[in-house]
Amino acid sequence: MKTLSPYLPLAFRLDTISVLIIGGGVVALNKLRLFLGRGCIIHVWAKDVHSEIKKAYDDGKISLHIGPFSEKELDRFFPDIGLIFAATDKEEINLLISEKAFQYRVPVCVVDNPALSSFITPAFVNRDPVQIAITSGGASPVLARRLRQKIEAELPTNLGQAAQFMQAQRSWLKEKIPHIEKRRHIWESFIDSAHFEDALAGDYCKAKHALEALVNNEEKQGEVWLVGAGPGHADLLTLAALRLMQNADSVLYDNLVSDEVLDRVRRDAERVYVGKERSKHSLPQEDIHKELSRRAKRGERVLRLKGGDPFIFGRGGEEMEALLKEGISVRVVPGVTAANGCGASAGIPLTHRDCAQSCIFLTGHARADGSLNLYWPSLARKGQTLVIYMGLAPLETLCDQLIKHGLPATWPIAVIEKGTCSDERVVTGQLRNIAAKVQAENIKSPALLIVGEVVLHRAKTNMITSQFFAPKEGRYETSVSPRAWRGSFING
Repeated sequence: MKTLSPYLPLAFRLDTISVLIIGGGVVALNKLRLFLGRGCIIHVWAKDVHSEIKKAYDDGKISLHIGPFSEKELDRFFPDIGLIFAATDKEEINLLISEKAFQYRVPVCVVDNPALSSFITPAFVNRDPVQIAITSGGASPVLARRLRQKIEAELPTNLGQAAQFMQAQRSWLKEKIPHIEKRRHIWESFIDSAHFEDALAGDYCKAKHALEALVNNEEKQGEVWLVGAGPGHADLLTLAALRLMQNADSVLYDNLVSDEVLDRVRRDAERVYVGKERSKHSLPQEDIHKELSRRAKRGERVLRLKGGDPFIFGRGGEEMEALLKEGISVRVVPGVTAANGCGASAGIPLTHRDCAQSCIFLTGHARADGSLNLYWPSLARKGQTLVIYMGLAPLETLCDQLIKHGLPATWPIAVIEKGTCSDERVVTGQLRNIAAKVQAENIKSPALLIVGEVVLHRAKTNMITSQFFAPKEGRYETSVSPRAWRGSFING
């Protein structure tokens, strides 16, 4: 299990505690602004204070203590204080405040010094009562502030008013629909509908009428979402995939879905592993069809999460047909297939006009007797690229057959393990020696094969695409600035 940041953003109730801010400058003022109007008792202690802090005192919003810091005076605040901010420019004072707070087990934040703090303040996006906290765990406050600016630009100004409207509807909706899961479905359908815009615009009568219509229709059958999870890197998920991943009641996922992607699924969704690996099927395909159908018929929104694209060697077509025969609604969201994602991450252009006028996707999945049912004369040709899924196990057979049917033994080939992920590995070689290289490097599944002269163009592009998707420390050297390589990637 990977080690997570020790900081967990939580919503702290403030209207039952007292807050002490030690310091009177701009930093202390910024902390004071976080607490004004939240119902807590606020004490500010400093030798001199900013004019805005003085005004807050004159307006009766805070308690002000003017004078030099002393340990004896600090002890008088305990144990009634619930939170402390040390915002002085004296390291020895900040250290003493921290030690006292830990002694009394009072949460303390020493500004710009996480080592002396028991909590840190995140960057906030405020659409009261909706608030979003962004923290980098103290690693980069500037990054957190930049993210806040981006989120601020995306969120509607009236989001808070819409949240207040929804809060006002909770009591009657709970009485009408006691079942918590059904209520959640209603709310999510409302938020995803055009009528949520009515709530944002302040047309609460129209918004409530729409909500009532959803309630009267709440006994709906569920549906199944066939969603492509992409080749592994979570940044390659589509916006549609992310939205459905957050709305699903349950998720059936396969072994090609990375942990990084699975972390984006709503945390309280039931997760069911139905992956297929070579000679190891956790659930037969027919049973997967039945499980999807069973869950949808009892009203669930079922996310069938597949690596890559559901319709490219993902059996999505079989699942769709089986569900439609049962009268179950199916929604399909395409994903970045492994061919595109792995090729780009490894810096291999699948179609290059100098050497590849076509690109063929095929599966190397062998029959039970180990044979491959492929039409070799059409595959063993120059001027095209072959992208082979599930081709690692029969790699030696694949290479022998391509040579036997006309390709040179020196024909280029690349094998990409865990493409687009941070631990991606790429082995290049020729048909005659790639099997030995793969064995020497101990390459494992999932792995993708790319056969063709496009592999020779890898050195010209891998710096850009690999940095864009998943930088691999120590593998690439470049003096190109981030702005320059990003611009190069976008422009072609």
